Amino acid sequence: MSNAIFQVPVAVNEPVRPYKPGTDQHAQLVSKYKEMYNQSPIDVPMYIGGEEVRTSDKRPMSPPHDHQKVLGHFNYGGKEHVKKAIDAAMAAREEWANLPWDQRASIFLKAADLLAGPFRDKMNASTMLAQSKNVFQAEIDAACELIDFFRFNVQYMTQIYREQPESLPGMWNRLEYRPLEGFVFAITPFNFTSICANLCAAPAMMGNVVVWKPAESQMYSAKVIMELFKAAGVPDGVINMISVDGPEAGDVVFKHSDFGGLHFTGSTAVFRHLWKEIGANIAMYRSYPRIVGETGGKDFVMVHTSAIADEVATALSRGAFEYQGQKCSAASRAYVPSNLWSAVKAKLIEQVSSFKMGSPEDTRNFINAVIDERAFDKIAGYIDYVKEQDDAEIIVGGGYDKSTGYFIEPTVVVTSNPKFRTMCEEIFGPVLTIHVYDENAYDETLDLVDSTSEYALTGSIIANDRYAVNKALKRLENAAGNFYINDKPTGAVVGQQPFGGARGSGTNDKAGAPMNLLRWVSARTIKETFVPPTDYRYPFLG
Repeated sequence: MSNAIFQVPVAVNEPVRPYKPGTDQHAQLVSKYKEMYNQSPIDVPMYIGGEEVRTSDKRPMSPPHDHQKVLGHFNYGGKEHVKKAIDAAMAAREEWANLPWDQRASIFLKAADLLAGPFRDKMNASTMLAQSKNVFQAEIDAACELIDFFRFNVQYMTQIYREQPESLPGMWNRLEYRPLEGFVFAITPFNFTSICANLCAAPAMMGNVVVWKPAESQMYSAKVIMELFKAAGVPDGVINMISVDGPEAGDVVFKHSDFGGLHFTGSTAVFRHLWKEIGANIAMYRSYPRIVGETGGKDFVMVHTSAIADEVATALSRGAFEYQGQKCSAASRAYVPSNLWSAVKAKLIEQVSSFKMGSPEDTRNFINAVIDERAFDKIAGYIDYVKEQDDAEIIVGGGYDKSTGYFIEPTVVVTSNPKFRTMCEEIFGPVLTIHVYDENAYDETLDLVDSTSEYALTGSIIANDRYAVNKALKRLENAAGNFYINDKPTGAVVGQQPFGGARGSGTNDKAGAPMNLLRWVSARTIKETFVPPTDYRYPFLG
């Protein structure tokens, strides 16, 4: 029983390790990468209840930067496994929901400390292998951001529970934050290990049970996440991991009366389709489901005439090309004034041309591979399209090769057409398109930024003129859920910049903030009267 009001440890952002060559931290992580690369092929099961479920359908897992290497296989299931996972979740629900909040907090605080310590190298190395992240990108994602999600969400959970109504004399009013009446379905992407774990952990922390479907290209690090949850003490059945075809899983989940919520990160088209499915089946659910989604982006960098060219070029080279542009927040379109273009162009070409590309094992490589052949072919198709057009040119990059791994050169496109295809469509790869605008057309270009894309995830303004900054803040108010001043539009930190966007970019429920956790509870108001009346007559009756 809980007979005290507990104060949780104050959340502090996990320091990012620099992994400078020659240090013990660098040597240990590279050693772990090589160990996991060279170990016997692993077999990734589905985790349903307390079982590790394997099937006869084994799907290979290969590093995107070395696609002939087979790291192991994951077990592919069907509708029966989805049903079994839902049953396991619902069987665990009552006991988990009734566990005191401090016990749930303790589990995820332990997960944070395990990840900061003995699991750190393994989680980072698995992300480097499975998702082709360089050592720094793996560290800020798979280690630091996930640790921060665990620690800050525990703090936010206690803040939410502490929010209570006033009570007048003679009564006591309380608010109880109940978990949803059902299970949460988590669908996660390949690009951020931290997002994958948090989309499961955030609802679970609030007392919910979860069925989790990771991306097939992230199954290697998904296994490490499940190992971390188990080591931290997450009970069997609270988080169940399945690897099943999406439509097959949806056919079971979205027709189940106990479906309580969707926690999603992925494409806008898929999210809209799922929302329609849920709407079509709304009458069969026990409660109205919670739908939380972070989807696409066509993120911008808007540059004013007062900006400093070197700062602009660096914001573009980092913002567009870190992790091969495979971030929902990656800078994908930029608007540079004509007075700065010559200097920005020279610096940008110099920086991008200096990038080294190859395996994450060599930590000198800034650029690694894109996630798979499908992504490679899509991005290469955009590059080929640009090469055929008269109103756009490639000023650096433009090459690609998938003979060994799915490598695409960071590519900068310049177009005279502000509505050029690669200015409008989400590419999700290392392609940045720049429109050089008349230096006297700042206001008109702000309108272009706002109207060109259906998305509204991230964006930035780079300027030294404060009036210009303020104008951009106002005119682009709804163009980005995360807005940056004199910075690249990537790198949101839990507890500092809660992340999410609106329009075609999602429901803006801000992962890494209390508002996200509030979506996974259903409040109950309790009013207790200490001395109830004994006669119906009010004084006005005389």
